[in-house]
This record gives sequence, C-alpha cells and structure tokens, in this order.
Amino acid sequence: MHLQQTKRGSLATGGPQYYFHDLTDPVKVYLREKGVVPVALITPYGATKSYFFAVSRDSKLGKGQKPVPGQVGHDRIQQGHAGQSIGEAIRHWYNLPRGDFERIDVDIEIIEDVFYVTPLYYKLAEGRKQYPIRRIPNALTFTHHYISPLWLEQLSEVERHSKGIVRWSLEEICRVVADHRPQSKIPHVQEPDLLRASGPLAHLGVKLGAYVGKGYDCVATVLQFLQYPVYTVPVEIKKRSRDFEYQEKKYGKEELSRALVLCAFHDHEVMPKHIDVIELDALCEHARHFDL
Repeated sequence: MHLQQTKRGSLATGGPQYYFHDLTDPVKVYLREKGVVPVALITPYGATKSYFFAVSRDSKLGKGQKPVPGQVGHDRIQQGHAGQSIGEAIRHWYNLPRGDFERIDVDIEIIEDVFYVTPLYYKLAEGRKQYPIRRIPNALTFTHHYISPLWLEQLSEVERHSKGIVRWSLEEICRVVADHRPQSKIPHVQEPDLLRASGPLAHLGVKLGAYVGKGYDCVATVLQFLQYPVYTVPVEIKKRSRDFEYQEKKYGKEELSRALVLCAFHDHEVMPKHIDVIELDALCEHARHFDL
C-alpha cells in the first residue's frame, strides 16, 4: 500500500493531496463501507491522535467530518482539521528531508474503527532512490524483558551532553524503587509515591504531567527523545503493571487505545499492543552500565 502525492508545488490551491494505491482488500472493503475513517499516525514514539481522515473514492467529508456522496474517484487521506497534509506530518515526525514526495509506502492496521497508519518507505519526486523509514516496536518500553533501541540511544545522547546525569538519575530512581520492595518494611507506601521519580525522569526526556483523579493518572505527559519532536501520551502510575486492567480500554470514544504505564515492577503477562511500559526497577538495574 502506498500514498501518492498529487498537486505538487500547489500550496496556493490547498497544498499537496495524497491518494491511496494498492490498498489491501480488508482495508479497501472497510473504507468503502464506512466512507470516512479517522486516521492515527504511527510516529517514532508510537501512535498519536491526528485530525486526518481516510476518505473513500465515492465520498467526501461533510459536516462534522461525516461522509457524504462525492465524485473524487480516488481513495485518499484528507487533512480534516489538521494544519498540514499527511505527508508533511510524516516529514515532521521523522525529520525527513524537504521536497515533494512521489510516494510514501505505508502499512494500515484497523483498530477500534481507526486506521493506524505506519509509514514504511519514502521516495522524493526529484530523487531516484526509495528510503526506509525507521520502525521501532514498543518504542517507549523499558523493562527487564525488553529495552527499546530508542531508549538506549536517548540515554547515550543525554550522557554525551551531560556527563554523569544519567547515572545520577538512575540512582535516584533506585532510591524510589527500594522503598516499594517488600523488604523495605515501609508501611502504607502508596502508588503516587512513584512520582518521586519525576525529576530524574525529566532529565532522561520524560516529563510527567499533573497527577489527576480521573481517567489516566498523568494525561499531559510529554517526551522528547533524540532529534524527534515532542510527543504527548497519557501515563498510568502502577506499583505493579499487572494491576493495569480496567485502564486497558480507552476512556473516551474519540481517544486512542494508547498509553504508557509507569510502574515499579513489570509483571503484566500480555500487555495490549499500543501500551508501552517503563519499569523503574529495570531502569535502576541499568545504572551499572554507566559506572565510571
């Protein structure tokens, strides 16, 4: 499947448009049946809510982004309320070079009536080569069982810019985790106590949002790793990730099934696909990699 850019160099008349080509039968049938399908873009950090819509060849966006009959003749992605085209959004998130795209190869997964669109390759109109777009599974996960390459590169980059700050941050996280171990004998220690790790995490690129009492614990959490743009994701605070159960379902109809679990200990056997986990105990153990 790929997106073909049309109307190159036509910002004065609405900017570039992107038509679908070679859709798989399941995606094509679903799009033709619905007429309009919301799009979530997979970024280097994972899925993010967008204001793009996939629109079938026989439909157009009507009032309230609802499908009405149309005669464009092409399955496509439209901006909706987005401030840029899908191609420019992909360029922004992945730091791709300037220039008109000839095509962007994509993968599409249908989850809860949303097209999760993952860019795979791109080719610029003035170029001859097709280039891969890096994909990192579970990009924000850091546990004893799996550490995302994005995390490892981020820690190395932070250490390169501020010698010693990663070691200090991880040691501070070790202090927090120690108080949650059974052998600590500290009575009545609560899950929100894990927020003491917010300072060290901020040095590593994770800035927790305000702790609230409704929905996910820290909704407006922002991350910035390496050269990538700022990313916002809801965070749930758990002592043990196995207690992440009722939150596995999204809280609102317009929300994505996308969240980050920050826990002291990761023991959830089957975490849903678009839920990442930061295990503080695993970060603590990683401190030995930064010994002087």
